[in-house]
Amino acid sequence: MTNTNGRIDCVESIAEDGAEIAFEGFRSDVDPETKGGAERVVNAGDVVTELDRSAQEAVRTAIGNRYPEDSFVGEEGDVSKSVPEDGFAWVVDPIDGTYNFVRGFPMWSTAVALVSDGDPIAAATVAPAMKSTYVAETGSVTRNGRSITVSDRTDPETFAVAYTVVPDLGERAAYSDGVAEMLRRFGEVRRIGSLQLVLGLVASGALDGVVTPAVVSPWDSVGGVHLVREADGVVTDVYGEQWAEGSTGLVASNGAAHDELRAIGREMAERN
Repeated sequence: MTNTNGRIDCVESIAEDGAEIAFEGFRSDVDPETKGGAERVVNAGDVVTELDRSAQEAVRTAIGNRYPEDSFVGEEGDVSKSVPEDGFAWVVDPIDGTYNFVRGFPMWSTAVALVSDGDPIAAATVAPAMKSTYVAETGSVTRNGRSITVSDRTDPETFAVAYTVVPDLGERAAYSDGVAEMLRRFGEVRRIGSLQLVLGLVASGALDGVVTPAVVSPWDSVGGVHLVREADGVVTDVYGEQWAEGSTGLVASNGAAHDELRAIGREMAERN
């Protein structure tokens, strides 16, 4: 691995910088905007706030002050939207779960991942309203400083799983079919509303798996994927290939019943 020159050591603190700014505005009078400025909302969860922008800018400034030569990939504004194959890059979602944030639900997070030559080497997901901080480095993953690992459950009837696709108004039938399939095969189904937080919950064993049939953005996924992998979990696309940016869907689990989760994701992906 290329000399990280202290980068790994500051991933958590940089994520906390962004989370602190976001948390200061949590449950305050925040006016959400529809992304893209669309007059007709086709997806009620597709919102952004000024706090998303402020938190991202704080993270970007913190990184730029330390490592101005590094690439920056973020959800908001005019920044790169894909992870470069060479060099160091920081992948940032300032508020993952903005809809939850503006409604006062605590299930949202600030996620920062450090990537070297296209591969994540460190990640931090900070969920201040839930008092949880997930941190992964190569060979280590913790929640609030304590080591975590994926669950050891093997019986699908005991599984709690998540289905994370966010349907447009015209696609609710396909979404409900996916939920129904999961309810038939697993014990419990949850919708959290923050994929990065969900991946942290899989890494810690609180959830046993998650599936989304859609292509997911790097800021919604890269850090959490690193958490699950370092916690001895499995992450693939819906076809069973190793997940990478641009893959069709994302399936993460403790390894047991992974194929069942993947089959649901594949069915829903091919339907759409």
